[in-house]
Amino acid sequence: MRVGLFVTCVNDAVYPDTGRAVVRLLERLGVEVDFPEAQTCCGQAHYNTGYRRQTEPLVRRMADTFAGYDYVVTPSGSCAAMVRDNYPRIGAKARAEGRGGELSRAADALVPRVYEFTEFLVDVLGVTDVGAYYPHTVTYHPSCHGLRLLGLGDRPLQLLRAVKGLTLAELPAADECCGFGGTFAVKNPAVSAAMGHDKVRHAESTGAEILCGADNSCLMHLGGLFRRLDAPLRTLHIAEILASTEPEGHSDEEPDDRATIKRRPTP
Repeated sequence: MRVGLFVTCVNDAVYPDTGRAVVRLLERLGVEVDFPEAQTCCGQAHYNTGYRRQTEPLVRRMADTFAGYDYVVTPSGSCAAMVRDNYPRIGAKARAEGRGGELSRAADALVPRVYEFTEFLVDVLGVTDVGAYYPHTVTYHPSCHGLRLLGLGDRPLQLLRAVKGLTLAELPAADECCGFGGTFAVKNPAVSAAMGHDKVRHAESTGAEILCGADNSCLMHLGGLFRRLDAPLRTLHIAEILASTEPEGHSDEEPDDRATIKRRPTP
């Protein structure tokens, strides 16, 4: 099985440890993981802001970059949802406008192979116990795209419940948006902050040390609020918890056996 890691813009620029954790865990499970360097943005920000035509070259690039892989795995529900939900729409719209079926064919070739990280573990690899060890109290925030568009359901919770040493605390009103919403947070900052405050209050009520999620965009938003409000929690992507093993779990220091992502150079 050959997997292409679609790391996403946010992880590449701000949270590289998440990408390393995905690689470390998948390789531990016997999966060959590649990082094609030609990858760029999936186009979500462009498309959601109304720039559909400007998104089209990114659809082509994604399809070309990840051609030949059995699966494309991404540690982001929102980017996975962009590809799976919106790429077919973009292709269909281009076809309806009389510009041929190239984009539709590109989307059709890519979409069935794209999986969010936890979805890939449970549905494709068929595992819930990945041999992780993380002796902390954790609560899980399901992002809107993962919850509503991808229908991840309890897959992330199944994985967390199997982690040795981990105590999973239920998050009240877990299905409510954290307020980030990509450009929503920029266009409606007051509403975004108010929604985030509600999520922080609910997270604090669990007594957890860690709020985890499958989207670092949400965790970036909430982590900023935790710091500003001096809340006694920190955020962490679920991949970093699942990649932790017993020797690492005894220390808050960075593990020494960081994965080296195998890069496939741009042609």
